[in-house]
Amino acid sequence: MVPLGISSAAAVRVGQGIGRGDPAGAGRAGWAAVAMGATFMSFAAIVLVLAPHLIVKIFTPDPAVMRIGVDLLLVAAAFQLFDGLQTVATGALRGAGETRIPMLSSFIAYWVIGLPLGYYLGFARGFGALGLWTGLAISLMVIGTSLVWAWKRKADSFATVKAESAMLGTYGK
Repeated sequence: MVPLGISSAAAVRVGQGIGRGDPAGAGRAGWAAVAMGATFMSFAAIVLVLAPHLIVKIFTPDPAVMRIGVDLLLVAAAFQLFDGLQTVATGALRGAGETRIPMLSSFIAYWVIGLPLGYYLGFARGFGALGLWTGLAISLMVIGTSLVWAWKRKADSFATVKAESAMLGTYGK
């Protein structure tokens, strides 16, 4: 939920920056949000790596369920950073008026990569829940990386628009 809140703030701050004719401020707002989301989710991942037994023990005393739960929390730790990145980058892009790239990236990452890979690993290869979650983790890595790259391109385009407008004397009018 924290990255979702940061994502909403990023959408507002980026949109306000663009609206007031401050593309550099919009870019800084987006990158600040990405950094905050990445930092928070990195700490969440560290907790999952350092204390999976304690977390699972809260929910069950069954040793078999605990083994599976610990493995799943380690996979979840692997995708925390990328899940936060994709959530926050989506907000920054939304604030810049870009909604198509997040939609297409989500479709490709989840439905074309993650779900088939999760099915293959979980059922065809016999890894069960661990295979399904590994497919999800890989799809989150793909979408997180692609959306940060898309945000970089969008933020870089702000500087180009400002330079071109300054040359024409139309920036801020």
